[in-house]
Amino acid sequence: IPPVNVNADTWTLAIEGESVINSKTYSIKDLQSSFENINRQLVLECGGNGRSEFNPPASGNQWTLGAVGCPEWNGVRLKDVLNDCGYKDDAVYVAYYGLDKHLTGVADRVPISRGVTIEKALDPESMIAWGMNGSDLHPMNGHPLRLAIGGWPGSVSGKWIHKIVIRDRVHDGPKMAPPSYSVPCDPVAPGTTVSNDDMCIIHSMPVKSLITSPQSGIRLNIEKNLMVTGHAWAGDLSVSEVKVSIDFGQTWSATKLQQPANKFAWQHWEYETTLPSQGYYEVWVRAIDSDGVSQPMVMPNWNPKGYLNNACHRIAVYVS
Repeated sequence: IPPVNVNADTWTLAIEGESVINSKTYSIKDLQSSFENINRQLVLECGGNGRSEFNPPASGNQWTLGAVGCPEWNGVRLKDVLNDCGYKDDAVYVAYYGLDKHLTGVADRVPISRGVTIEKALDPESMIAWGMNGSDLHPMNGHPLRLAIGGWPGSVSGKWIHKIVIRDRVHDGPKMAPPSYSVPCDPVAPGTTVSNDDMCIIHSMPVKSLITSPQSGIRLNIEKNLMVTGHAWAGDLSVSEVKVSIDFGQTWSATKLQQPANKFAWQHWEYETTLPSQGYYEVWVRAIDSDGVSQPMVMPNWNPKGYLNNACHRIAVYVS
C-alpha cells in the first residue's frame, strides 16, 4: 500500500549497509543537482506475467500478458550514487527498503525488500528514478522515488524507496528468498512439490514478444492486407530476430525489427501479409535473443509460483 502524505521536498534516501564505506543521505534535490540526470526506456515486467496459463494453476495474481511496460524513466544512475558513497571489496548485493505498508496493516511489517547483484546495480542503465515519461511518478508507480532496473523481474525495482543497502551477502529481506521470485533449479513435472532448497532466484528475464495490434478475433476482408505490430525484449540481452507464422508454426517469416531506444528497452516490430483464402487463422510470433535462444511455442517449464512464462503469443484472425 503506497505511503500517504508524501512530500517530495522532504523525502530522503539513505545509503547504508555492511559494505558501504561512507553512509550518506540524499534529498531528491541532492540527487538532481549532484549527479548526471538521464532518461532511459526500460522494460519492467512482473516475474509472474502470464501466470494464468500454467496448468496445474500456480499460486499468485493470475496475470494474463499485460504485466509489462517500457516507459521512459527520469532520474540518475544508481551506479553514480553508490560510487559517491564507496563500497568495499566484499560487496555482493544491493537492496532497497520502501515506505509502503503491508497489506495486513501491521505498521512494522515490511511487505517487500528485494535486491540485485552488485554487478547489476553497477550497470549504467540501472536507475534511481523520480519521474516517468517526463512527469513526476504517479503514487502507484512509486512517487516520489523508486528504482528502475531493466531486464530483471519488476519486483527488484523497488517503489517509494527511502533506503538502499550495500550488502556483503545475498539480501535476506521479505520476498527475497525462495519460493518468492524463484524457480526450480532443475526442470520438474507439472504439479511437483519443490523444496525451497531446490529453488534458484530469478535474475534475467527470458526472451519474449507480444502482438499489440490487431486484437485477437479481428475480422478481415480477404481483399485487405493484414498488418501486425508488437514489441519484443530479452532480459539482459537484446532481440536479434522476430518471426511470425500464419500456418500454426509450419513456416516462419521475418518481421521488420527496430533497434531499441537504449539498452533494456523493448524493440518494436511489424509484419504485413495477405491471407490466402477465407477462414480461420492464427498469427503466432516468436522472438530470438542475441544468444540464439528462441521463445518456446508451448508453455515453458512449469513451476509452483508461475514465473517466466514466455510461450509464443498468438491471436485469432477470421477472413471473409
